[in-house]
Amino acid sequence: MNKSELVDSIAQSAGLTKEQAAKAVNAFTESVQGALQRGDDVVLVGFGTFSVKERAARMGRNPKTGEAIQIAASKVPSFKAGKVLKESVN
Repeated sequence: MNKSELVDSIAQSAGLTKEQAAKAVNAFTESVQGALQRGDDVVLVGFGTFSVKERAARMGRNPKTGEAIQIAASKVPSFKAGKVLKESVN
């Protein structure tokens, strides 16, 4: 499911217009992004948790040349599925 399909699904489920549903989806993604930028976690009980994890610096290889390269430390967004979501998929 891509973003436009999600918007269509939300519009149909919630009885909203597609424009209202698109605004809601955009507001949600912007809110989650803003919270992660501030270093906060976003916890949706039963659904899951969005958080930021630290990735340590490490050595890697350039796949084209085989040359060893240093990969810098970074922060990456992470999602951990909640119990209800896991159970609904299985």
